[in-house]
Formats: sequence, C-alpha cells, structure tokens
Amino acid sequence: MATLAPLLDAAPVVQLHAAGALLSLALGPLVLFRRSRDRWHRIGGYVWIAAMVMTALSSFGIHGFAMVGPFGPIHLLSGFTLVMLALGLRAAIQRRIEAHRRMMQGLYLWSLGVAGLFTLLPGRVMHRVVFGSDTPLGFALLTVLALLIGVGLRWRGRLRNAV
Repeated sequence: MATLAPLLDAAPVVQLHAAGALLSLALGPLVLFRRSRDRWHRIGGYVWIAAMVMTALSSFGIHGFAMVGPFGPIHLLSGFTLVMLALGLRAAIQRRIEAHRRMMQGLYLWSLGVAGLFTLLPGRVMHRVVFGSDTPLGFALLTVLALLIGVGLRWRGRLRNAV
C-alpha cells in the first residue's frame, strides 16, 4: 500500500530532492515534448531547469551509496546533469534549437527516467512510498520498465531512420 510516511519521515534534503525530481518529472512532458515553442515553453523551461538544478544539488547531501568518501555514482550523474543543463540553456540562447532539444530531452530520459527507476529498488525511500514496504516487486518493476525503455529507444531510432 502506497504511503507518503517514508518520505515525510526522511531528512529534509531527501524531501527537497524528491520535490525537485517530482516537479521535473511532471513538468517535463509539458515543456520538452510539446510542439509549440512559445512563451509557455520558455517559462516552463526555466521552472524545469530550476527544479532540475534543485534535484541535482540536493543529491550531494544524500550519501546512501557512498563509494568515494561521501560520494557515489549518482553524484557523477548529478554533476553531469548540472553541466548539461548549462550547455542546453546556452544552446537555446544561441538559437541552436536542435542541440538544445536533444540535450534537454536526453536529460529528461537519463537523469530523471533511468535514475528515477533506481529509486524504486528495495531499501530506498521512494520504494517504500510506492510499495509500502520493502518487497522484491521493485526489482520486477525496474526490469519491466527498463525493457520498455529499451524497446522505446529502439522504436524511436527506427522512426528517426525512416524519416
């Protein structure tokens, strides 16, 4: 049974991280995948970037899988995310729209999608939020979602090559 209790009981930095990630996840399709590139896209894009920055920066205060000092693999992704956000914003300012689109959509997929899947592993706060307790269901869901992403990427590549 899903419950917010594990998240509400978590450290403030974890709550901040989850809030930024959930806002980025929800706002992403509205900003990154709609056809119209108007004022709403620009405003929503700035909010999305701010939420992504909040998510990436707050991750440096979370040390659940520390490998080198207090840092783990997720911190490499956070650093990469911050760099790509800056490069993506710069591409938009320079009117290199295709590069901007690729960078921002790629960040959505990899920084939120793939990293987000790992939050569903047993022992993680979001696993307990979604499933209510530590169950192997997280591994099963992770496997199914990873397969769906793989199929989607392959299908997207075929569509792109066909055009």
